[in-house]
Formats: sequence, structure tokens, C-alpha cells
Amino acid sequence: MKVLVIGASRGIGLEFVSQYVAEGADVIATARDDEGLQRLKALGAKALRLDVAQPASISGLAWLLDGEEIDIALYVAGVFPQGDALTPPTREAFDHAMHTNVLGAMQAIPQVAPLVEAARSGRGCFAFISSAMAQIAGASTSRGWVYRASKAALNMVVASAQHDYPKATLVAISPGWVQTDMGGQDAPLTVAQSVTGMRATLAALKPEHRGAFLNYDGVPFKSW
Repeated sequence: MKVLVIGASRGIGLEFVSQYVAEGADVIATARDDEGLQRLKALGAKALRLDVAQPASISGLAWLLDGEEIDIALYVAGVFPQGDALTPPTREAFDHAMHTNVLGAMQAIPQVAPLVEAARSGRGCFAFISSAMAQIAGASTSRGWVYRASKAALNMVVASAQHDYPKATLVAISPGWVQTDMGGQDAPLTVAQSVTGMRATLAALKPEHRGAFLNYDGVPFKSW
């Protein structure tokens, strides 16, 4: 099995690499800096330098992959700018979040989705890490409103792009509230628990899940 993890230098991305390598998968993973690349190599992954927030960097992803047939692709890269609706976001914070969380994914899709469609298993999937905070109906606070907006946009990107890649399954998936730098140590899920759940969900995907927004445990969100 061939797995691609985009944004794997730490946290959820690094755990995906660790678990898939342990399972015997052939893993390709990306990181922005030397430290992240070394961590990936130490786990046994093929490490590629990539910065999804830089269009010039991610535009060369297809060249780096060189026609690979990918069974599972994961877009994990993401940032969480602080702030709420009491104060307007800075242009820099807004642009960084949208470039990383949305534009990077939009640039990756035309390069990676055809490789997922070419998976020998015939069941290739491309999953994008979203968030329960992207639910419009579930917005009980404005905390992280730029992040919320970016992940809601990501969900739309996934749902709309699915129509152009019928031989692959594209899904947005929330990892749950996880003990990462972003989620904090009070979160109920460890990184390992979250990734184990998401891997099981991805392994069980069916045609009706195409373009869907799922929780880490496979339960679809009823309202976006």
C-alpha cells in the first residue's frame, strides 16, 4: 500500500506516518524544514520538502511524486490563528490560514487526485483534515473564527472537487479534539487514538462517502 501524508512533521501527520509505516505501508511524507524531514526519515518514510503555504513550493508536488500510484493521500497541513469576532483579524493571519488550510489543498488536488484514481486497489482515497469547528450549525462561539472559516471552505473544496475525480473517494475528516499543540493537553483524545480511528474510517469508506464530512470515528456530520 502506498500512502502520501502532506504536512507530516509533527502531531497528527507524524502519527499517520508512524502507524502506516508500522503496518508495512510504503509512505511518502512532506515537511517544511530539515528537522521535520529528519523525523520522517527516522521513521522509514520517503521525505519530501514541501511548504503548502508557498504556491511555488506546492506547485511542484506532481513532479516530486513522479507518477506514483497512491492508495491513501492525506492533507494534514493546517494552522490555527487565535482570535474572535471582537477583533478583526490581521491580513497576514487571514492570508496565512487561507493559504495553508485552503489554497494549499486546492493546489494539491489536481496534482494528487489523479494518482489516487490510479491506485491499483481501485479504492484510492484522498482525505483532508478538517474540524468539527467548521460546522456552521454548531458554531456556539466565535473563537478561532478565521480557522472555522478556513475549514468550512476546505469542506466545500472537497465536496465540489469530488465530482471531477469519480474514481477516487475524497473526504473531509475531523480528527476530534486531540492532544496536540493546537488542541492542548486537556483534549480527550491522544494523537494515537485519533489517528487509529481515522485510519479505520478511511479503510471502511464506501461510494456513498464521496465528498462527505466525517468525524474521526466515521460518523457523518449531519449539518455543515
